[in-house]
Amino acid sequence: MSSCSSHQAAADRPNVIRLDYAYYNPVSLVLKQNGWLETDLKRENVQVEWVLSQGSNKALEFLNARSIDFGSTAGAAALIGKANGNPIKSIYVYSKPEWTALVTRADSPIKTVADLKGKKVAATRGTDPYIFLLRSLDQVGLSEKDIELIQLQHADGRAALEKGDVDAWAGLDPHMAKTELEKGSKLFFRKPDFNSYGVLNVREEFAQKYPKYVEQVLANYEKARQWAQQSPAELKQVLVREAKLTNTVAAKQLERTDLSNSRIGEEQKQVILAAGNVLKKSGVIQDAVDVEQTVTALIDPQFIAKVASR
Repeated sequence: MSSCSSHQAAADRPNVIRLDYAYYNPVSLVLKQNGWLETDLKRENVQVEWVLSQGSNKALEFLNARSIDFGSTAGAAALIGKANGNPIKSIYVYSKPEWTALVTRADSPIKTVADLKGKKVAATRGTDPYIFLLRSLDQVGLSEKDIELIQLQHADGRAALEKGDVDAWAGLDPHMAKTELEKGSKLFFRKPDFNSYGVLNVREEFAQKYPKYVEQVLANYEKARQWAQQSPAELKQVLVREAKLTNTVAAKQLERTDLSNSRIGEEQKQVILAAGNVLKKSGVIQDAVDVEQTVTALIDPQFIAKVASR
C-alpha cells in the first residue's frame, strides 16, 4: 500500500523543473541568483535546471522541444509560437519594457523609418524587435519586402551595425543600451506601445499535469520581482554580473524596464492582438489563423490570479 502511494506521489510531481534565464528578463536573473526556487522545491525532492535563452525565438524553440518547461519571451513572439502550433500558455508578466527600438550608427543619414527603404536591416525573426520593425514599416506603408532583412541573433545584429555591415538594426536591450552608450548609436525610432510586454510561458502539458508547481514557480517569480523593485541598486548589480555589463549600460536597460505589474490579462491581449494583425498582414502568421482566438487561447491569467490573491 505504501509503495503504491509513494509511486502516486512521484507521479504528481516532476523530477526536475527547467526554466530559462535571459538578460532581457532581469527577474529571471534575480530568481536564478538567489536560489529561492531550489530551496522551495528541495523539500519535495524536485530539482531545478536553468537554460540561457538568447532571444524569444530561442525560448520558443526550447519550449517546443520540451527542453524547458518555462520560457521568457515577448508577448507577440509567444503569439507567433502559438499560431505555429507551439503548445504554450502565457501566464505571467515579468516586465513592461521598452527594450526595442530601431537603431543606426552615429554617422548614419537615416532619420526616419521611411529612410529604411532599400536598406540592409538586421533583426532576429520571431522576436519583439523583428515585430517592432514590421509594425514600424507598416505605419509608413512599407513592409519587409521593401528592405533587405539580415537575419542575425541580437548580439550579432549589434556587431553588424557597429561594423557597418548593415544600415540599421532592430535592437534589443541590453545590447541596444550598450551600443547607444559605448558607440553613440542612435535610437532613431522609438515607440514604447509597440513593445509587447515580457511574458513567462509554460508548456501546456506541464501546466495540465502539474498546476501546483506552476503556482510554486510563479510565487517564487513574484518574490524575485518584488525584491527587484525594492532593491534597485542590488538589481543593477545582478544584471551587471550576470550579463557582464557596465554599471551605466545596466542602468540604461533598467531605466526602460517597468516591473510594477505581473498580472496578465486584457491589456496584454490588446497589445499582442495589434501586433498579430500586422504579423498576419506581413505573412508571418498564416491567413487561415484566427488571431483573436489564438491570443485568447494563449493568455492564461488563472495561475498568477491565485498566487497574487494569497
